[in-house]
Amino acid sequence: MPYAIEMRHIRKEFPGIVANDDITLQVEEGEIHALFGENGAGKSTLMNILFGLYQPDQGEIYVHGKKAEIHNPNDANQLGIGMVHQHFMLVENFTVAENIVLGKEPKRFGRLDMKEAVRIVRELSERYGLKVDPLKKVEDITVGMQQRVEILKTLYRGSDILILDEPTAVLTPLEIQELIEIMKKLVQEGKSIILITHKLKEIFESCSSCTVIRRGKMIDRVKIDETSPEELANMMVGRKVNTQINNAPYEPKEAVLEIKDLVVQDARKVHTVNGLNLTVHGGEILGIAGVDGNGQQELVQAIAGLAKVTQGSIALDGKDITNRHTRKIIEAGLGYIPEDRQKHGLVMNFTVGENTVLQTYYQRPFSNLGVLNHSVISKKAKQLIQEFDVRTPSEKVLARSLSGGNQQKVIVAREVDRSPKLLIAAQPTRGLDIGAIEFIHGKLIEEKKKGRAVLLVSFELDEILHLSDRIAVIYEGKIIDIVNPKETDERELGLLMAGRKKGAEQA
Repeated sequence: MPYAIEMRHIRKEFPGIVANDDITLQVEEGEIHALFGENGAGKSTLMNILFGLYQPDQGEIYVHGKKAEIHNPNDANQLGIGMVHQHFMLVENFTVAENIVLGKEPKRFGRLDMKEAVRIVRELSERYGLKVDPLKKVEDITVGMQQRVEILKTLYRGSDILILDEPTAVLTPLEIQELIEIMKKLVQEGKSIILITHKLKEIFESCSSCTVIRRGKMIDRVKIDETSPEELANMMVGRKVNTQINNAPYEPKEAVLEIKDLVVQDARKVHTVNGLNLTVHGGEILGIAGVDGNGQQELVQAIAGLAKVTQGSIALDGKDITNRHTRKIIEAGLGYIPEDRQKHGLVMNFTVGENTVLQTYYQRPFSNLGVLNHSVISKKAKQLIQEFDVRTPSEKVLARSLSGGNQQKVIVAREVDRSPKLLIAAQPTRGLDIGAIEFIHGKLIEEKKKGRAVLLVSFELDEILHLSDRIAVIYEGKIIDIVNPKETDERELGLLMAGRKKGAEQA
């Protein structure tokens, strides 16, 4: 029986780098096939070739056993190939239905037939269990719902082969389980799915086979029921990976961050943070656990000076930083790894070197009398690239040319290198491979050992449970409980995150 997709001996070069080096990918009909590899291994490049966004320098592509020429995404769509990108391609102020039919609109008398578009979307969403409201604007729905819209876009165009690029990177644990069920249902309907992921747990829950690539080369194609998570991890990284977090003993020092009765409003004047109290000590990692949308984002932005505080106070190392300018807060001792690395962490059209000094470029030795010292910046960047294993041809390439994981490493390198008194790490390992996660966890623990305070915000409950010394559960803008990770589990945390308060509020 021919493969749904067969890519034979694919090679793709970019200036200074071979992204794909003689890779063969074989995806069977009606299976979920994992494409597994480190950040920058060449996974997205390979899938962009399959979807027609890049042209291979060598190699052939077969779809359902027939040789295919895919010059652009329209060719891919006509062959029944659809792709859901890691960063969604949606028009935020359009409705769900408008986004799904965009470019292939049902028409009546030469105009968009909105009634028919809504009917089609409702029918599709019910058929595949992708419950969405066709009339809601994309800007008003959750990230998980936006992903469903992207999947429905491909199904509306008749795709029977779906490429999902890091689909769980921005989802909550519950949404991840829902997505896995959706994928299984799609396969039962006869679809074939290529899942690009770094998460072993998802591979073993949903996939039947897996292709491992490392540094542009294919390492192996394995059946999931004939391998183990440890074997796959070692294949991906090329060495034995320690998947266990060895946290240091908890020896709290003086309070570094003190938040009292904090109130923060969003643009609609709704209290997203509503009377929150919290204390983070030096020498501890305090984890914030909560369902997305309960005030986590506004909390960290208020600490960093990016959101206005309506009431209450924030003190960093004994100094009031409430509503201070972000630069002043950074100078007072804040390090900040933001949730969205591309929007808030990097200037994408700046070089890697320039991004490593975004917080310090105006200080000596990086500048003198307002003139940048490029040789010093370059030397510093090279040191951080080596120390933090940033995979880049040089410090002179643009940040946008790096893979997502390597972009994240640049941010972590910049913030950790300053060894701030308080390090906020918001979703620090989102979309990262096992090796990079192991590395970043180690850096957070190092900061804790130095006596620094670390505020960890993550939707990964495993990460929260294993890294944190204390876990503060946030619900509707308040800390409703603080628990010891050694005395709780995912089930209890899940109940607390749903608002079932166990004890009195603590700080």
